[in-house]
Amino acid sequence: MISVGEKAPAFKLPDHHGREVSLEQFAGKRHVMLLFYPLDFTPT
Repeated sequence: MISVGEKAPAFKLPDHHGREVSLEQFAGKRHVMLLFYPLDFTPT
């Protein structure tokens, strides 16, 4: 678990177009908000 103010670990995820995006791409450029959204109508 990450504490408030702690840096997030490096990771890569696909964006909404399927292109791989890494957290490092945004370092020092802008604020990043991570949103984990389970698909509609799933038991999650």
